[in-house]
Amino acid sequence: MPGHIVSSYDNDLEDLRRSISEMGGVAEKMMAEATDALVRRDTALAEAVILADKRLDTLQREIEERSVLLIAKRQPMAIDLRETISAIRVSGDLERIGDLAKNVAKRVVAISDQAPAQKIVQGVEHMSDLVQEQLKDVLDAFSSRDVKAAHDVWERDGAIDALYNSLFRELLTYMMEDPRNISFCTHLLFCAKNVERIGDHTTNIAETIHYLATGEALAGERPKNDASNYATVTPAA
Repeated sequence: MPGHIVSSYDNDLEDLRRSISEMGGVAEKMMAEATDALVRRDTALAEAVILADKRLDTLQREIEERSVLLIAKRQPMAIDLRETISAIRVSGDLERIGDLAKNVAKRVVAISDQAPAQKIVQGVEHMSDLVQEQLKDVLDAFSSRDVKAAHDVWERDGAIDALYNSLFRELLTYMMEDPRNISFCTHLLFCAKNVERIGDHTTNIAETIHYLATGEALAGERPKNDASNYATVTPAA
């Protein structure tokens, strides 16, 4: 990207990029640690994730404030305006990702005294691993302005939804097979939904990257396969 006559303008934009990068790092760490806490039922790690959310909230407020000030002072046009707007959008998505990771951590605290079969947790862990890959890839794409990589993340969202549908049915089955699993599996369902929503926010960021690079909204319907609203499980005869 070409430099500006006023060097402080470049510095303003670079500060926004650094803050987005920091937010991305915090969000990635929160999601990874929330998942680890769930798998190990580690309440201390879960509490650390909950506390880390405050840093994301602070960074988002700072990015919004600096972006508004930059628009007021510099009156940017074209790509510079899109970069500023994109920083606001991406910071909002990263803040929500942090909230969702925090929600998973809170569920960990709630179920810390329960110890069902570990296989019940494996589906959520696998889904989280895939979404963490999406998050990493989309943050890399934002940093490098790689539209192709962003489109790849956008296309993968449907697979996450399909996995969530399968997991939703699986957890319902566990609850029907053994009522003692109901409490734990209910919390896991909320964890899985939080992870699925994090995937949606990575897709939002991918769309923002397309807007940043082209100035246009990404054409076409977002690939969505979440049918959990209609899912049912029939009890065995």
